[in-house]
Amino acid sequence: METKEFEKQLKQGGYLDVEMKKAAPNFLSKPHTHEFDVRALIVDGQLALTRDGRTDTFRAGQIFEMDAGCLHTEQYGAEGTTYLVGRRHKETSKAGTIKAAG
Repeated sequence: METKEFEKQLKQGGYLDVEMKKAAPNFLSKPHTHEFDVRALIVDGQLALTRDGRTDTFRAGQIFEMDAGCLHTEQYGAEGTTYLVGRRHKETSKAGTIKAAG
């Protein structure tokens, strides 16, 4: 998938915080969570994502998603990894509008 098309899909899905990132070679994160939903396209390299006791490896051209609060680790490939990531914060609905505080 082309990055421009993916970015368009992200924004349509309420992922309004979008950026291209580059992870260092062989970086392994500690177990952690995020306060936002994630949807990302691997542009170059690979990512081994471990969650719920299962590891899935994503390579260039593949997309992964993760809900807010999901405990996980990230292991990036030997050459580093470039990915286009969108974050959907809790206050943002799927339509990309801000929910009313109540």
